[in-house]
Amino acid sequence: MVKKELLIISKKKNKNTGSIEFQIRKFTKKIRALVPHFKLHKKDYSSQRGLRKILEKRQRLLSYLEKKNVLSYQRLINKLDIRESKGQ
Repeated sequence: MVKKELLIISKKKNKNTGSIEFQIRKFTKKIRALVPHFKLHKKDYSSQRGLRKILEKRQRLLSYLEKKNVLSYQRLINKLDIRESKGQ
């Protein structure tokens, strides 16, 4: 019975959580939630380290998406209002 309820709930969400675009959106949301925290707590170095890890992961996903699908990359950057990578 519990499994059936979980299946129904997971079908209702209908999100592709494994897609690169979804992961980038999720990381961007986390980053934007952490920024006000650092304005209050300037010396929270352990959280700063976590933020840097999230930023690096998002950057890797963005560079992968840019290589695989440039059009999707451009749309996502414009939608999320984030800067384009400088290219390495």
